[in-house]
Amino acid sequence: MIDSQSVIKNLENRLKNFSQDKSKENIGIVETNQDGVISCSGLSQAGMGEIVDFEKGGNGVVFNLDEDSVSIILLDVNLTIKEGDIVKRTGKILSIMASEDLLGRVVTPLGKPLDGKANITKGKEMPLERIAAGVVQREPVNTPLKTGVKSIDATIPIGRGQRELIIGDRGLGKTAIAIDTIINQRLFQPGNKENKQKLKPVICIYVAIGQKDSSIAQIVNRLKEEQALDYTIVVSASSSAPAALQYLAPYGGSAIAEYFMEKGADVLIVYDDLTKHAWAYRQISLVLRRPAGREAYPGDIFYLHSRLLERAVRLNEKNGGGSITALPIIETQAGDISAYIPTNVISITDGQIFLEANLFNIGIRPAINAGNSVSRVGGSAQTGAIKSVAGKMRLDLAQYRELAAFAQFGSELDPATQKQLDRGQRLTEILKQPQYKPFSEAEEILSIWSVTSGNLDDIPANTVTRFETEFIEYVRTHERKVMDELSDGKKLDEKKIKMLDKMIKDFKKKFSI
Repeated sequence: MIDSQSVIKNLENRLKNFSQDKSKENIGIVETNQDGVISCSGLSQAGMGEIVDFEKGGNGVVFNLDEDSVSIILLDVNLTIKEGDIVKRTGKILSIMASEDLLGRVVTPLGKPLDGKANITKGKEMPLERIAAGVVQREPVNTPLKTGVKSIDATIPIGRGQRELIIGDRGLGKTAIAIDTIINQRLFQPGNKENKQKLKPVICIYVAIGQKDSSIAQIVNRLKEEQALDYTIVVSASSSAPAALQYLAPYGGSAIAEYFMEKGADVLIVYDDLTKHAWAYRQISLVLRRPAGREAYPGDIFYLHSRLLERAVRLNEKNGGGSITALPIIETQAGDISAYIPTNVISITDGQIFLEANLFNIGIRPAINAGNSVSRVGGSAQTGAIKSVAGKMRLDLAQYRELAAFAQFGSELDPATQKQLDRGQRLTEILKQPQYKPFSEAEEILSIWSVTSGNLDDIPANTVTRFETEFIEYVRTHERKVMDELSDGKKLDEKKIKMLDKMIKDFKKKFSI
């Protein structure tokens, strides 16, 4: 028979050792532990998002408040918590230590180092959950964030403070576009002479959610090789991390971004990817027995992503003038962009870049579908130079793909339609771009203008890519001054156009087909 008096005495001794405050409001007892979700009695004054400490070490965060119990998600996969263990309130909200020391580091969503270097001990405590800036604090998005990807900068431009979704099936190059964008920001770092437009440097944050550790390591190594890690922070919650950390990862990245934004900096944050983030939240919610809705996701799954992406903002000068540009990534199944999570995130963001498997399979990289892709900021985020050469390029591309599908039937085409098909074919070729090779604005202008001006109409389509590479190298070698002039962002005037015409004609005489 169990001696109840000795059990009570033992519990009192443990309470005495663990906390000086024995009040019912600050102490709880673990009742169950299910897949990293703890249910405990007591803690009657605990608040949502509050950190709690366990008797045997480690901590968790309050995630659910019921009438008679509190649910806590564990923040450490190695913790062994069992029934009867004691839990203590801390009164602290979940936060991360943010500072300039994070640059070049790989950390967890709570700021613990994963790169073997020292802990981040100095800085500012930034709460993971925070209300987004209000309308009065914001200003319109009109400063370009250059990705270095020709097809994006020309047809689906991204501005600083925008939320642009990258969406497509697995393995089509969604992460590649995001990494190329991060690499391209080296052009705008302090002291870079190619930054003719004097754009502010961009601090980059890459949030990896539910990916393999080896994939994350490859991305870190690539950023290091491209000299991009110095201005980048990697927040990692891999597939081996607890669901709680995968759920918290984007909020941790956003908190770091807000720290730099408050200092007036421009920040780019990549969420790779929010599909796995939704899976982690669904796992936690089902264990908590929250009512399941469509596809077993809880009813507040929309709010999960909307409160995150709403934190992307461009502040006005009165509030520091900083910005956060968000590039969330969503994985689709068989190109179905009308599925539950994709439609949710599409409705939250300011446009999407849609990658299509059919384009990828016929060798078009990046495989961007111009018809289904859109930027709601549009020309406001483009310089006059790009705008003057790109023009109606997005519409022309979409029309070309429709015509190309029709032309497969083999019917005879009138000369105007045939000319449109030939131009579209060359436009498609010129927009092909290898991974990890972002273009400067001057290179993009030379590349796109050579097609839209009609100068490549007499060049065979299968040699367009080689022509582009050799032409840019020719201009860089023989006409360096032209590259500098094209980098100023100003609209191309007649003088510049005549100069480009002369250069391309001189080069065509030397180009061997």
